[in-house]
Amino acid sequence: MTDQKKTSTYQRFSSNGLSRRQLLGRASALGFGALIGGAMPFRAALASEPVKGGILKMGLGGGESTDSLDPALSLAQVSFHAMRTFGETLLDVNGDGSLDMRLATDVFSSPDAKTWTFKIRQGVKFHDGSEMTANDVMETMLRHSDENAQSGALGIMKGIANMSVDGDNFIVELTDANADLPFLMSDYHLVIQPNGGRDNPGAGIGTGPYRVVEVEPGVRYTFEKFADYWDNSRGHFDGVEFAVINDATARNAALQSGQVHIANGVAPKVAALLNRAPGISVKNVSGRGHYVFIMHCDTAPFDNPDLRMALKYAINRGEMVEKILQGYGSIGNDIPINAAYPLFDDTRPQREYNPELAREYYEKSGHDGSPIVLRVAEGAFPGAVDAAQLFQESARACGIPLEISREPNDGYWSEVWNVQPFCASYWGGRPVQDQMYSTAYLSTADWNDTRFKSEAFDAKLFEAKGELDEGRRKQLYREMADILADEGGLICPMFNDFVEGVSDQVQGWEENGVWEVMNGLAPAKCWLA
Repeated sequence: MTDQKKTSTYQRFSSNGLSRRQLLGRASALGFGALIGGAMPFRAALASEPVKGGILKMGLGGGESTDSLDPALSLAQVSFHAMRTFGETLLDVNGDGSLDMRLATDVFSSPDAKTWTFKIRQGVKFHDGSEMTANDVMETMLRHSDENAQSGALGIMKGIANMSVDGDNFIVELTDANADLPFLMSDYHLVIQPNGGRDNPGAGIGTGPYRVVEVEPGVRYTFEKFADYWDNSRGHFDGVEFAVINDATARNAALQSGQVHIANGVAPKVAALLNRAPGISVKNVSGRGHYVFIMHCDTAPFDNPDLRMALKYAINRGEMVEKILQGYGSIGNDIPINAAYPLFDDTRPQREYNPELAREYYEKSGHDGSPIVLRVAEGAFPGAVDAAQLFQESARACGIPLEISREPNDGYWSEVWNVQPFCASYWGGRPVQDQMYSTAYLSTADWNDTRFKSEAFDAKLFEAKGELDEGRRKQLYREMADILADEGGLICPMFNDFVEGVSDQVQGWEENGVWEVMNGLAPAKCWLA
C-alpha cells in the first residue's frame, strides 16, 4: 500500500500523549478511521536541563542465574530492566496512561479497527550498526507469535491473523477488532531486534540508549552509552550498571552507603526509616502492580473448585494490606484489575475474610486434611514471607492446614513460579485490561500461571477486544471479573505501590505506575546532579 493510497483510506492526527478515552472519542467522531500518530512524543516538563555523564548504579532484586537477554523470556525485575535499558518497543505508555511514539512515529487504523498500520521510524540503528527496518519489526512480532519462542507476549499475539510490510509501514490484520492494539504493542517483551532476534535472541542487541557490555546473570550487568542512539533527549549517562542484590536488607544498605543510586522493591515496613536517611528519598507510586498467591486449577488438590474457594475466604486481605503494605497500596478482590485501569467496575462486592464460609467450602471439598503447601520466597514480592505467614494463621482459624515452604530466591522464577501448583508471586500489571487478561488468563496464554481455562471467559475476552462501545465493553469486563474471581486460581489480596529508594543525586525522576522505577525508564530519562 503506497502512502498516497493509504491517506485516502486512513486518517490520522498527532497524539502528543493521547489517552485511550481520547483515542476512542476522536475515532468515534471520525468513523474510527483516525487513530494515533505523533512525531512529537509526549514528555513531562523537566525541572532542569539534563546533565550528561556519569555512571548510574542500580541495586536490583528479582534476578537469578538463569536469566536471559531474550526479550521473549523476560520474567522478573532484573530482566525487565535489562530489556528497557538496551531495547525499545514501538510505543511506550506514559505515567498518565497516554501513548508515547517510540520506534513507530504514527499509527493508523481502518474504520473497523481490524487493520492497523504502524509507520516505522527511519534512521534508527541497532547496536550492531545495522539500520532498523519495518521487516525487523515484523520478524520480531512473528517470533513472539511462535509458541516455540515461549514468549510472555504470546497471549497478545493470538488475535493477529496476518502481518505484512509495505515500505516503511508494518501492517497488522486482526481476527477481530481491537481498539487497544497500540497499547498492547508497548509490552516490554516486544523489544524490536535485528531480524526479530531469530539469529540470536539472547544477544542483547536492540535500539535503546545503552548497549550491553557485560552480563553475569544473577550477579551484575553493565551497559555503555550507544553513540548512535536516535533520541538525544534520552540516555544522559555514560553508562549504567546493575548489581543483582536479591536480599532486601543488603540492597537498602548498598543504597545508604552510596554503592548504588537506586534500589528497587523497598519493603513498606522499612520505607519510612529509609526515607529519613541522609541523601535518600523514597519514591512511591500507585498503579496496576499486585501481590498474589496462585493455584494451578488443573493440579490436585487445587483442581477442586471448593478448595480454591475455601482458600479465597480464608485470607484476611485487610489485615495483609495493613501489616504488609503499611499504606503503600490497597486491597485486592481476587482479580488482577483495579481502579488504575480504564473501564474498571467499582461496584463489584469486596470479598471479605469469612472463616465460616471458608470452613464450609473446605469441608465440602472433601480434602483429606494433609498439609496444603504454599511455596514462597522473600524475592517473590517485598514482605512475601510475612504475608504467607499471615495467610497461614488466618487459614488455621478456618481449620485449613496451610504449610509454608520457604524457597531460595535464586531459581524461584524458573523452578517455583509457573511450575509448582501453589506459590506466591506478583504481577506488575499491564496498561489495559485486555493485555492483562490476554497475558495471564486466556486459556492459551503461555503465562497462564494459574492454569485457568474457561471457554466462557475466553469468549467474553475476544468479544471485548472488538467492542467499541465503552458501556458494553465495561459490562463484558465485569462479567469476566466475576468468572475469574469465582472460578479461577488467583488469590489477589493486595495491589502494591511501586516503592524505590533513590539517591538525591538522581534528577529527572517522573511518576509512572505502569511498572517499577519509572516503568523501567530511569536509566533513559534521569541524570546525576
